[in-house]
Amino acid sequence: MSDLQSPASTGTAGKASSDAPVKATAGGDAPSAPATSGRSFLPQSTLLRHLLVLAVCAVLAVVILEITSPFQNSQLATLSYYAIAAGGLTVLTGMNGQISLGHGALMAAGAYTTALLLDAEEPLPLPVILLASIVVATAIGALVGVAAARLHGPYLAGATLALAVGLPGLAIYFHDTFGGEQGMRVRAPQAPEWFSSFIDTVSGNSASSTKWLAYVGAICLLITYFFLANLIRSRIGRTWRAVRDQEVAAELSGINLGAWRVLAFVVSAAAAGLAGGVLAIVVRLAAPSGFTIVLSLSLLTAIVIGGLGSLLGALLGSALLVFLPPFVTNLGGDFGLSQTEAAQLAPFVYGVVLIVVMIFVPAGFVGTIRLRWMTRKAKRAMAQAGADGASSRG
Repeated sequence: MSDLQSPASTGTAGKASSDAPVKATAGGDAPSAPATSGRSFLPQSTLLRHLLVLAVCAVLAVVILEITSPFQNSQLATLSYYAIAAGGLTVLTGMNGQISLGHGALMAAGAYTTALLLDAEEPLPLPVILLASIVVATAIGALVGVAAARLHGPYLAGATLALAVGLPGLAIYFHDTFGGEQGMRVRAPQAPEWFSSFIDTVSGNSASSTKWLAYVGAICLLITYFFLANLIRSRIGRTWRAVRDQEVAAELSGINLGAWRVLAFVVSAAAAGLAGGVLAIVVRLAAPSGFTIVLSLSLLTAIVIGGLGSLLGALLGSALLVFLPPFVTNLGGDFGLSQTEAAQLAPFVYGVVLIVVMIFVPAGFVGTIRLRWMTRKAKRAMAQAGADGASSRG
């Protein structure tokens, strides 16, 4: 058997999932195939369904970006790189069960790679630069994943915490190359001519640099989630869930636990590298102060609030991370607080929201909704089966 061998049948992974009632991730695990009962207008193929969802989300993204102000465009650009990183982390933590506190460092690797390549006299095309950021972060993630493949729980968290603390410090040590504590100014890429024509055709608005960066972030977010959604619904995703829920059963079925954990870390690191590249061009700065442990903890809380194992939950948690602090700050100002006091109130409210979610909706927003929907569906199926049995006996 090969190292990356999946279960002999999907039933093995399904049994492993049912034997481990982990609420925090069960709500985020959707079935890998469409239900056969009932009428559905969606394509039967998972790939075609995701392509349809991708097209609808692309249209919605264009509409949202065209009806919002430049400041809101910048907020949406910020949301894009948070959501990309959170999507990769929810694959690692929610699907494979590995806790990582080092994703801020992986984002730093992507951000500095983007900054260095854009600083050249003749920069490469932006897609190539972002691809290079993915490759660099993936290489670092592979090394860390191999080293941490045998670690679990707090030991893995401690190892990734060391990565989060140590890797951004390299920018200070090699200050001639990476700018030290001040960081590197990132030269934002200019919008191509076709973008101005597109915006003029769609809405007639001005094609500003802020709007261009928001579109870049939206495109990267949609592509990342399309890729991750297909990966989660594939045999790879089922194998990750088997490794997460029942290690012994998975290993007895021929799964190489270490290899699959490394693969999950690599996929998550690739998403973090892309998020770092988008962050660099949106913020226009790559500095160690932007990639502290706070960033990694923020990503982890985002996927916990939204729902572990759910890409929609990662998006919602990231949106809360982006939009809640300014909302609370403005609300505090309306109640007579000073600007400093209102700004200090925002993290407190975010902490309260996290505590409330952990107490009342431990599976996260999306996970709790899915669990309740699945429970009601199961009860209706049992009631229907009981009614059919009574009628057949009658």
